[in-house]
Amino acid sequence: MNTEKELVARSGGVCELCASSEGLSALEVAPSDGSSEQSIYVCENCKSQIESGELDESHFNCLNDAMWSETPAVKVMSYILLNKLGRQDLLDMIYLDDAEKKWGDSALNAAANKIVHKDANGVVLNAGDSVVILKDLEVKGAGFTAKRGTTVTRIALPADIDDHIEGRVNGTKIYLKTEFLKKV
Repeated sequence: MNTEKELVARSGGVCELCASSEGLSALEVAPSDGSSEQSIYVCENCKSQIESGELDESHFNCLNDAMWSETPAVKVMSYILLNKLGRQDLLDMIYLDDAEKKWGDSALNAAANKIVHKDANGVVLNAGDSVVILKDLEVKGAGFTAKRGTTVTRIALPADIDDHIEGRVNGTKIYLKTEFLKKV
């Protein structure tokens, strides 16, 4: 049986968080191996809010019930969402065994430690974006200057440095400080 069918059978064909029956699909509770034990069946409204991180607290009042689920993935997702919503009153009541608590905490830590790259105007940069250089920049060790107005396409984002991007200028791969860049 595939994951989606297992989730439909487990959930009874409704969202495991808010009990809606509209636009249902599987959502992995990260870190996940993709199995039904580490996934939940949710409606499009819940899924889009979880993925965007923009949570409507009134919609997620449903967590009052979902946090008591017998399904570990549903309890862990409830724990994650309650933390993001700052609902300490409900967090004090939720029961998670050690493995579930560790799972939820690792997901929260991964989200909190995620590096966000922003240009000079505070616009979020993504891998593959194009940027324009705002100031002439001397490229150390390469013997040239990256000129103002130069467009750098298909940038890469280093996983460990939040104020630099990687791109090619004059055929040379270089790191550029994001404070001197503007997203195109």
